[in-house]
Parts: sequence; C-alpha cells; structure tokens
Amino acid sequence: MSKLSFDQIFMNLAGDLAKRSHCVKAQVGAVLTKDTRIISVGYNGPPAGTHNCDEEWPETGCPRDARGSCSLALHAEENTILYAVKNGAKLEGATMYTTLSPCLPCARLIYSAGITKVYYEHSYAQYKGLPSDEGVDFLNRFGVEAVRFEPDGDVVTS
Repeated sequence: MSKLSFDQIFMNLAGDLAKRSHCVKAQVGAVLTKDTRIISVGYNGPPAGTHNCDEEWPETGCPRDARGSCSLALHAEENTILYAVKNGAKLEGATMYTTLSPCLPCARLIYSAGITKVYYEHSYAQYKGLPSDEGVDFLNRFGVEAVRFEPDGDVVTS
C-alpha cells in the first residue's frame, strides 16, 4: 500500500483551499506547517467581513490599484501568516506550501516571519508575464529554500 507523503498531502490541501477563493482573476491556496502538523491555512481574497469579489464584481473582479493589482485582496501567503500570528503560532522554522510562487512582497513577509522552506506549484512570473520569479529569487538568496513542487511529489529546481 502506497501512502502520500506529507508534502503531497499539504500541497493537495493548498490546491483545495485555492478553490475557496472568491477572486475572479486567480485562485491561490496556502498551507503553513511545522513538524508535519498544520499551523494555518488560507487563500487569496479580501479581508473577512468586506467584499467577495465574485459576488460584488463577477465580471471584472475588485477595483484595481495604481499598479493594476487587486485593491482589496490579501494574497494566500499573507492570509495564512496573519491567521497564524493572530492565533499565537510560532512560525520560526515552518514550511509553507502554496499553489503559486510568492510575489516579492509576500517573500519579504515569509522571510521576516521566520519560515524556512517554501514549496510552490506554479510560477508567479509565468502567471504575470514577468521575466523572473523575484519572490523565489529573494527567498533563496536570503536562506529560505523555495522550490517548485511537481504533482507527483518531486521537487524541481527550475
């Protein structure tokens, strides 16, 4: 009998969480773990108690900010970290699983929170049409291992 690895289970959960997102542009999920235990989960979208973009603006999504990004949404990584901190979790040495590689601002937050490893499934740079994954580059440069995770459980270095 073969069993899924914890890495695969957590990445599967991140994918399932992404389906909870109310964003009409992209659905992203994240799971934060430590020692094979889940610390926090989250997905992208507006702060609780504000708006659900797919209900309020089903055709266009929420209004855009000056840089063309969602004006209301928190990224999945932000939501996951904020919920963990709000509930007193210790993030030092934690691992994050996310369906989309972290953008640069989320990478800075991940680094500052003490998270030491990030697995991601899809490239933020490819999604946004950017030349490189700045967030992944930042994390790896400053000692946070950020690696692409393939659905069969293998880690890919590119």
